[in-house]
Amino acid sequence: MVMFVEDKKKKLFKITIMSNSITKKKIFNDPVYGFISVPYELILELIDHPYFQRLRRIKQLGLSDLVYPGALHTRFHHVVGCTNLMQQAVEVLRSKGHEITDEEAKGVTLAILLHDIGHGPYSHALEHTIAKGVHHEELSLLFMKKLNEEFNGQLATAIEIFTNRYPKKFLHQLVSSQLDMDRLDYLKRDSFYTGVSEGVVSNQRIIKMLDVVNDELVIQEKGIYSIEKFIVARRLMYWQVYLHKTVISAEFLLVKILERAKELARNGERLFCSPSLELFLYSDISKKDFEKEMVLNAFATLDDYDVLGAIKVWTTHSDKVLSTLAQMLTNRNLLKIWMQNEPFTEAELAEHQQKAAEKFGLSTAEACYFVFTDEIENNAYNANSDSINILYKSGKILDITEASDNLNIQALTKPVKKYFLCYPR
Repeated sequence: MVMFVEDKKKKLFKITIMSNSITKKKIFNDPVYGFISVPYELILELIDHPYFQRLRRIKQLGLSDLVYPGALHTRFHHVVGCTNLMQQAVEVLRSKGHEITDEEAKGVTLAILLHDIGHGPYSHALEHTIAKGVHHEELSLLFMKKLNEEFNGQLATAIEIFTNRYPKKFLHQLVSSQLDMDRLDYLKRDSFYTGVSEGVVSNQRIIKMLDVVNDELVIQEKGIYSIEKFIVARRLMYWQVYLHKTVISAEFLLVKILERAKELARNGERLFCSPSLELFLYSDISKKDFEKEMVLNAFATLDDYDVLGAIKVWTTHSDKVLSTLAQMLTNRNLLKIWMQNEPFTEAELAEHQQKAAEKFGLSTAEACYFVFTDEIENNAYNANSDSINILYKSGKILDITEASDNLNIQALTKPVKKYFLCYPR
């Protein structure tokens, strides 16, 4: 808007006043990518929404900061970074002649912005404890539908892309695939905050090499080495960070604390907790329950602070199992963990459970909270899933495992499973 003002000498001066649509545009200063601009006003409105602001209170890497002290970044950091990469990907594909309308560009950007909005406290660690059998992507979709109602249908295209129902399938691949903006951001970001340099990927170069053939994302031939590095980096980050044995010990200890709390709650024991956490401790919430507005709204206020705040108080609870587990986590006196390639025997498990029962003066059933076994799997690249295809100048397209002359890439397509046993020190 332009207006004219008159000074004392009757001279006119032109003053330009920025409109609301301009003043509402924001720039985020991201430590990984630098300054990130917000391309749509709707994105800023969604970021300001309480559903989204909750992501500031959910750590991206759960309890990994007990191993890597710098890993304190949040889901908020991650999704803003993903949004930045998506803007770049859209522009690259447009520059190569692929039609992406303004509505589609907005839709795919909103889809990546909201893809993690359904994450619960401590991300994956409590995904099957707070509400069993409910995946965070299912909750993200419920939140997106709720927001779509609130914003008068402006998220309709984003929801179609997110659920892979939009005609242009490559847009969904940008949001969810083996080479999506989610993975390109979290590998580089998690590497940055943990200090694990093996996870650094050339995501800028990979995005520059993106193309589309027959409605499928491909990578131009000259980007093949960046893809090889990407797959190797993912493998290493899983072993060194996401599946680090101490991280596994801490996260399963957290799970056991919540399991014990839920058991006490079922038996009528009153536990200190926030109203939101209370609902999930004292009720067995199923996927269908989240269709109720009360349950979804309760989950929308649940974050790391609710869980950690309760655990701190539980360190002095009269129940010996709960208080001991809570003290172990808050004081970082974690369970010892033993990993191997073969499952542990019942005799090995029983032996350690007996020792734990004697050490803490517990029953055998109670000792199961301190001694347990499970398995983990690392699958850097799944050749049976949506593949990463390399586009040659001749027009030939090959899966990365066929295109690469690096034997390690073919080896990395095989999932590696390990078994672990946790027990007190």
